[in-house]
Amino acid sequence: MDRRSFIRKAGTTGAGAVAASAALAAPAIAQTNPKITWRMASSFPKSLDTIYGGAEVLSKMLSEATDGNFQIQVFAAGELVPGLQAADATSAGTVEAAHTVGYYYWGKDPTWALGADVPFALNARGRNAWQYHGGGIDLFNEFLDKQGLFGLPGGNTGTQMGGWFRKEINTLEDMKGLKMRIGGFAGKVVEKLGVVPQQLAGGDIYPALEKGTIDAAEWVGPYDDEKLGFQKVAPYYYYPGWWEGGPTVHFMFNKAKHEELPATYKSLLRTACQAADANMLQKYDHLNPTAVKSLVANGAQLRPFSQEILSACFDAANEVYAEMTASNADFKKIWDSIVAFRKDHYLWAQVAEYNFDTFMMIQQRSNKL
Repeated sequence: MDRRSFIRKAGTTGAGAVAASAALAAPAIAQTNPKITWRMASSFPKSLDTIYGGAEVLSKMLSEATDGNFQIQVFAAGELVPGLQAADATSAGTVEAAHTVGYYYWGKDPTWALGADVPFALNARGRNAWQYHGGGIDLFNEFLDKQGLFGLPGGNTGTQMGGWFRKEINTLEDMKGLKMRIGGFAGKVVEKLGVVPQQLAGGDIYPALEKGTIDAAEWVGPYDDEKLGFQKVAPYYYYPGWWEGGPTVHFMFNKAKHEELPATYKSLLRTACQAADANMLQKYDHLNPTAVKSLVANGAQLRPFSQEILSACFDAANEVYAEMTASNADFKKIWDSIVAFRKDHYLWAQVAEYNFDTFMMIQQRSNKL
């Protein structure tokens, strides 16, 4: 074979090989990215853009990473099912997924709340460490498995505020008879101090405070609270929200549907959920400083809960935990894990982070920052 003939044939073969490779590549990629469309029921209205937005962040990431082949359509609370039934609808297979908070369902079993937050547990950083590296995700999924669900953390607000009060609360005596909009687990704790917990939807809180039907209400934190204008009718804004030191919002998936996913989608879903989880906390940390300054400028009066009140609430919470661990094996298993992790977390937290943060806060108060 002469040199020219060899080169000509080699070039033709090489071009053909490249073309064949390109032709084979597209179907191979398509096979790993099957077309899947899910519906996700959110427990939140669109007006709570940071919490509701966590589901939209997840949806966008999944779509972009799969060239639009893995789609999750997000529906606000009430569009498909009521917000507090999102997990139930997912378990039943009405929808494939939910974006919700475990403690919404604590009335069925208090173990639900441990996946989200309970009084005097962990802050957001500690909770994430426990979940991702302390076995928390697996422990909660052992419980969710019985509900036909698989869950992954999908957001965190950081430590919430202690709520809005029509009058100052200085002593335990001031708590007695107080009608407070406070949900779930925390309501059970403050009942021991004489508070009368009230269950109200977000839109009903302002008129109830304005009319004096309730004396106080907790919601979320500065960014979300400012939208509702509570400072106009209940100016005393207390902190911290000891019942929600680091509340996790969850993505919950129908177990059977999750198991049908190809391995690549399961891996991508876990990664995207963790990214959405981190993004929500970062966004709140960005938005809350501006919001709290705005609230104070418009009449909110910041007040810390007294050490007397915090200590009494801590003791009351431990009484509730003792009652629940004695009667609920699922609750005990997860709570024991949190308690063990909490002990070491706060041992370490008071060494470097606490001292650095305290020093910097002193500089801030001295107008040096």
